[in-house]
Amino acid sequence: KTKTPTIVNKNASFCFFANVLVIIFLTIETLVGLPGSILALWIFCRRMKFWKSHVTFLFNLCLADFLLFLSVPFRIDTHFRGDDWQFGPIWCRMNLYMLSVNRSASISFMTAVAIDRYLKVVHPHHPISRLTSTQAYKLSAMIWLIVILYRIPLLTIDLLHPVGKKKMCRSFNSYEVLPPAIKMHYVAYVLEFFLPLFLLIFCSVKIACQIQRVQMEKERVQRAIRAVMVINMVFILCFMPGVITGLVGLYIGMFYPEACETYKLWINLFMVSIGFTYLNSALDPVIYFFSSSVFHDILKNSFKCKRSISEDSTL
Repeated sequence: KTKTPTIVNKNASFCFFANVLVIIFLTIETLVGLPGSILALWIFCRRMKFWKSHVTFLFNLCLADFLLFLSVPFRIDTHFRGDDWQFGPIWCRMNLYMLSVNRSASISFMTAVAIDRYLKVVHPHHPISRLTSTQAYKLSAMIWLIVILYRIPLLTIDLLHPVGKKKMCRSFNSYEVLPPAIKMHYVAYVLEFFLPLFLLIFCSVKIACQIQRVQMEKERVQRAIRAVMVINMVFILCFMPGVITGLVGLYIGMFYPEACETYKLWINLFMVSIGFTYLNSALDPVIYFFSSSVFHDILKNSFKCKRSISEDSTL
């Protein structure tokens, strides 16, 4: 009798703390990531004259990040209200659908950039490594189409869950029987982490081995390995926490349904980890900087130009 209120109070306190952490994460990511995405889009659209295949993939990655920030403010508002959704069931579906599409698109284009770097270094004479701009545009359009279509099941199910006086808008929730659409969402969420992770590690290892084997332009190979390693770090930092905590929570819910408090703890950890998922949109400008020498040079020259103008005005 004495233990139950203590456990409930601890759980409520941790839930409140987790909610505050998510608000802080999402706010900082939006304040940092949105200007970064706008600056990157300006560089891609206004300053880059020639687009190679990897630049096309980077632009689409930047576009996915920008579109993500159109949906995040609604999540911030919801967490400010204690996880209480105020925008109705239809916009709940649309909001979660857009977040899922942009997450999938970000992962797809990050992987595409890494594979492109791998092919340019390890298989420079392979036809796939010589994609023209038009072919890269078509491939990017196909990636968007696949991502948009395979996330459609989220639009077919009510994702607004009444909990007491609150209405929680979540794609991850406790179900007695998992609906097929949610089952597909769970499978996609896990697979789109582990399959790209395997490809990213494979590309990193192969490029590193190639440095020892072939006498190529050292700077070019080092730039490629730097780009892939940065993508690996951003990918693991942003997406691994959410997948691991989500899988542990799902495992406890399925095989230990009596462990309610442990389950709630992991679900709260999962909600905090979702904040890391959106962090990738704030960190992706680092990928542009290391993956494209043209982007790197334009950004550096822009800052030099601003600095020299300010120095002249001071003089």
